[in-house]
This record gives sequence, structure tokens and C-alpha cells, in this order.
Amino acid sequence: MNETARKPRVAGFALFTLFLTAVFISLGVWQLQRRTAKHALIAALTERLAEAPIALPPPAQWTALDPARDEFRRVSFTATYAPLPDAMVYSSGSAVRKDASGPGTWAFLPARLPSGETIVIDAGFVENTMQDRSIEDRAVKKLVTGAPVMFTGYLRFPEAPGWLTPAENRDKRLWFVRDHLAIASALHWGAVAPFYIDLEQPAPENGIPRPGPLDVHLKDDHLQYAITWFALAGAVLIAFGVWTRGRRPANSP
Repeated sequence: MNETARKPRVAGFALFTLFLTAVFISLGVWQLQRRTAKHALIAALTERLAEAPIALPPPAQWTALDPARDEFRRVSFTATYAPLPDAMVYSSGSAVRKDASGPGTWAFLPARLPSGETIVIDAGFVENTMQDRSIEDRAVKKLVTGAPVMFTGYLRFPEAPGWLTPAENRDKRLWFVRDHLAIASALHWGAVAPFYIDLEQPAPENGIPRPGPLDVHLKDDHLQYAITWFALAGAVLIAFGVWTRGRRPANSP
């Protein structure tokens, strides 16, 4: 009777062990796949960031731009900052700017091309830990002169907010995600390009906002995570072996 009851329990635990092992191994393989993709992304971004700037694609080509192929490409063009309200975008630190590793805000401003289209410019980082509107007002006021400017920067595409992304503060013109399309709609900038420009240069005389070159230093912890999942799979199998061995009758071989 006890032996009959014991077998289903062992079989049930064996199935549960196999299920956990399969889950842990799958997670380990997934981390290795993510590591391969991350290395390919780093290689692609490093190549794009090292290229000489090209002319900004004409508006007729904007809809054909693809973030996977074109993000972080360096471009140069002439435009004029528009006399419209700017936006602050909060940042806790940048993965592509070593000089912006702490909290602050990015200054987003609209600029008009000679042909009339509007481009959104991320003019650079502002040390603004309290997201104070007056700090950014002083920082961007000197930028809007009405004179054309030769810009060099990187093509960037809008980010999607996450589940935990705070809502924007319209009174402070403060956002928490780099969605320049939503910003342009809220601040009535009119139709804008489907990308924005992460500015490399020129920098204001006082360095505020602070543009600069991008540098890829993305975190790559996927191998450690994969090893952890594989180790958990091994630990589950060992635990099952110990458990089954301990349940054998004393006179069993």
C-alpha cells in the first residue's frame, strides 16, 4: 500500500522537476540569445557612431527610415531654432553618454529647416536634479537667436513609455520618456520629422545644455544570467536525485 502511494508521488515530483529544469534551461538559452543580439547591436552602433556625418536625408525619404538600420547615424544639416516652448525630458543617466551618468534633464527644442520642415533637437544635458523649469529656461534662452545653425548629431527615434513611466507634467513641460512626437503634439509644434536629433555639436559657450558625442557602453550581463539559470537547472536535478535516494527503503540496493 505504501509502495503504491509512493510511486505516484515520485512520478509527480519527477514531472515537476523536469518542468522546472526545462524552464531554467530555456531561460539560460534565452539569455545567451540576448547576449548574441546585444553584441551585434554594440558592433552596429560602434560602426555607425564612428562614421563621418552625412547629409540629413531629405523629407521625401523620412518615411523609409528604419530604426534598426538608421538609428545613431551621424548627420549634418542647417536649421534655425524655432521660438516655441521647449520641453524637458528627465534622465537618471545615459547608456550612450559617459558625461551624463547622473540625473538631470535633456533639452528638447524644435528647429526649422530652410525648406520649412520641423526637426526636434535634443540640444543636450542640463544638470537639473530637481527638474526645475527655471533652470532650463535660462539654459535654452540663449539658443533661440533666430539665426541658422549648422548642426551635427545622431538620428534617434521615439521611445515607448513603460508600465512604470510617470505621466508628463504639462505645467513644467516635463516628460519622462524621449517621445518627441508626443511632446510635439502636446506643445503644438506642428508636424515634425519621425526622428529627432541627438546633438553632438555645436555646444553653447557656457556648455549648457551640454551636447556631445555618443559612446556605446551598454551593460552586458547576459552570460552571468545564463550561467545562473543553468546552475539552477542543475541544482533542481541534484535535489531531485537526493530526494529520491532518501525515499528508498533501507533494504533497497
